[in-house]
Amino acid sequence: MADAGSRRGSRSPSMAQVAERAGVSHQTVSRVLNDASLVKEETRLRVLAAIEELGYRRNFAARILATNRSRRIGMVTAHLALHGPSMIALGVQEAGYEAGYDVSLVGLSEFSAELLDNAVDRLSDQAVEAIVVAVAHREAADLTRSLQLSVPIVTVQGVAAGTPLSASIDQEAGAALAVGHLLDLGHRHVAHLAGPADWVEAEQRRAGWRRAHEERGLLPGPELSGDWSPESGHRAGLLVADDPHVTAVFAGNDSMALGLLNALHERGRRVPDDVSVVGFDDVPEAAYFWPALTTVAQDFAELGRRALSVALGAVRGEDETVRDPILPTLTVRRSTAAPRE
Repeated sequence: MADAGSRRGSRSPSMAQVAERAGVSHQTVSRVLNDASLVKEETRLRVLAAIEELGYRRNFAARILATNRSRRIGMVTAHLALHGPSMIALGVQEAGYEAGYDVSLVGLSEFSAELLDNAVDRLSDQAVEAIVVAVAHREAADLTRSLQLSVPIVTVQGVAAGTPLSASIDQEAGAALAVGHLLDLGHRHVAHLAGPADWVEAEQRRAGWRRAHEERGLLPGPELSGDWSPESGHRAGLLVADDPHVTAVFAGNDSMALGLLNALHERGRRVPDDVSVVGFDDVPEAAYFWPALTTVAQDFAELGRRALSVALGAVRGEDETVRDPILPTLTVRRSTAAPRE
């Protein structure tokens, strides 16, 4: 087998050389590269072995010219430092790899309509076959619907009326599950530490918080504002600690729940004896908070895989329908309990 050093120091092998090594025609090599179903498995394996031995790498531009397909999907996402967006991107990339597609990722450190528009233009210049937009801002969903592109565009989480291609997790159902758990334990008015108002997810979780109270004929507790960060959770926690009427808090994500827990500990409020806390996301660290955090689990990687599946379905010309959202689940740990009498 040729080693990496010898391949770098010599001219790249051609498709004809691969065909000669495998004992097939160059058309057969092309069919294998393009995942054609007409090639026998034995022949396909022989061609793949020859490709590996020779270190053959197909020219990207030539592939587009020959097949009119780039086998490349574009993706735009924001806030990759957060657990959810990073895991969604990983799911898209893994599913793309399994399907034989490259994924070109453009990450935005912050959202603006101009930055999103520029990112979509950059991906369009790369001849992508579809674009996945995982930016959960209300304005991003509106902008995505207004784009006039020659390729399908899939929205993740920013689902709104008129969005034909989308993948999502049911945020409202997850929030209702979390708050329902607290109310069923006997808490009467659950406070909510909400995420940023311009995030679709924060809006939907707020709706679930309200819905859980309404379904039981109860009024919701106070609403506090956060920005997804532990710092904002800590600030809110200091307010909660000073209010003896608050016995339970639904935090919009686990990071804010962490800050909230720390503030309660600092002020001598015991969790869950004095205040029960539920988070949202089930980040890997949630089981190691003190106490271990009850939270709503989201399968972000599966969401990314579903978004890629929707994109490839659109590329194949399948019906453009909104799939049912993925349902989150509640993971009950040690941060929730019935209120003290």
